[in-house]
Amino acid sequence: METRKLEKHESTLIEKVLFKIAKQWIAGDTMEEALKSARNANTNGMNAILNKLGEHMTSKAQVSQTVEDYLILVSNLRRSKITGGLSIKPTQVGLAISTKECLSNLDVIIEKALEFQSFVWIDMESSEYTDDTFKIYQTLFEKYERLGVVVQANLKRTENDLCMLLKNGSKIRLVKGAYHETPKNAYKTRHEVDENYKKLMNVLFEQGNEFAIATHDSKLIDLAMELSKKHEKKFEFQMLKGIRDELKPILVKSGFEVSEYIPYGTNWLPYSIRRLKERKRNILLLGSSFIHAHRV
Repeated sequence: METRKLEKHESTLIEKVLFKIAKQWIAGDTMEEALKSARNANTNGMNAILNKLGEHMTSKAQVSQTVEDYLILVSNLRRSKITGGLSIKPTQVGLAISTKECLSNLDVIIEKALEFQSFVWIDMESSEYTDDTFKIYQTLFEKYERLGVVVQANLKRTENDLCMLLKNGSKIRLVKGAYHETPKNAYKTRHEVDENYKKLMNVLFEQGNEFAIATHDSKLIDLAMELSKKHEKKFEFQMLKGIRDELKPILVKSGFEVSEYIPYGTNWLPYSIRRLKERKRNILLLGSSFIHAHRV
């Protein structure tokens, strides 16, 4: 009994420490806290991308509630005159149940978002969902123009996927990738992922139309700025709330579009653990951003 109490105490203590870290990049538990962060982003010259935390939902009631929450969020963005949009994980709106369920629910959310000129991003999850996510995106993109999808530089298949998507003018967010994958599917070293990111970024600047460079890596950001001098493209930098806050105003002042990715909700723990595992460098960047934010 004493051992169980000790384990529970240790677990609670670890969760409290993680929550203090997570608060740097998560707006809070509530939609109102997310909207406040979004308003701050707008005040600082950035767009806002809001994401309600949660994934792998298999309960139809839970999925329906999530869809309703996104519809309310869209209305609140409009009411609050916030410049920005949504980012939605397919498995939080039904993909873990069926492709049909996810497609139907996304259709409802996107229809509402476009009434208010809000852009919607379809997030990418682990590779088991990649094919279905692209199929859903391409079906919806035929109907909705203000719709983007995420590709991950850590996956070996992404170069082919990107070329396929760009043939119909798809709008792309390029990320490094945050999910655990096998060596068969994914590059495992930081160098390999970075090199593939550079290759994919070059493809975007050469062939893309509207895209997002989502990274906190200074070398990759510098490369994007160099490529933007050679290729006049509509693109933006995207970064997490609370990370690289010292760099964001510099990019804005230099004339680049910047969007802040703002997650919110009570399901913060698995998201935060994944962010920390994604790249060890995230911990250093988070620490650096925290220091910058709390300098006297």
